[in-house]
Amino acid sequence: MEDRVRVVIAEDSVLLREGLTRLLTDRGHDVVAGVGDGNALIKTITEFAAQGDLPDVVVADVRMPPTHTDEGVRAAVQLRKHHPELGVLVLSQYVEERYATELLAGSSRGVGYLLKDRVAEVREFVDAVVRVARGGTALDPEVVAQLLGRSRKQDVLAGLTPREREVLGLMAEGRTNSAIARQLVVSDGAVEKHVSNIFLKLGLSQSDGDHRRVLAVLTYLNS
Repeated sequence: MEDRVRVVIAEDSVLLREGLTRLLTDRGHDVVAGVGDGNALIKTITEFAAQGDLPDVVVADVRMPPTHTDEGVRAAVQLRKHHPELGVLVLSQYVEERYATELLAGSSRGVGYLLKDRVAEVREFVDAVVRVARGGTALDPEVVAQLLGRSRKQDVLAGLTPREREVLGLMAEGRTNSAIARQLVVSDGAVEKHVSNIFLKLGLSQSDGDHRRVLAVLTYLNS
């Protein structure tokens, strides 16, 4: 299959882990490993990487043993740092803003955050796994709504200039201001000015702090 992907599932519930495995394998994908905690996930991916056989995507629960707080997403963030080419799709019972923001703080390519209820919509879930594995983004609408903290008009990006849209698109790829400057062959100062204008036009104030960049990217991705 052209869209066949290799998946590692990290979920402490054996029933849910087996269910996810069945959903994916029934649709022609390869579940190459299943683990029940964050440490096991990191160990498994490290072993695959050492063999030069990194999977396409990890599907991980946000909360896993031993504390059932943030082990899953912590492992996901760590794996993204060491293996940026690895797709990561995290599942959560409800929207946890801090974890979603942390996961999206780096590159937004190959990242997904879905509520577990979304798994019931089988086709949508499997499509999300494949999209993240191929470097795309899959964000639950409720995640986007909560992170933005307000409803948006569909033409929210209409006020941006073509250059500002271009800069925002590069931000969504996870590029730093310096990397954007090199891509567009402009100065760092010019990019900083564009980014400031983008924040202003999207209504993102300085009180949003470091989250402004993430919120701007989410606005772009959901437009």
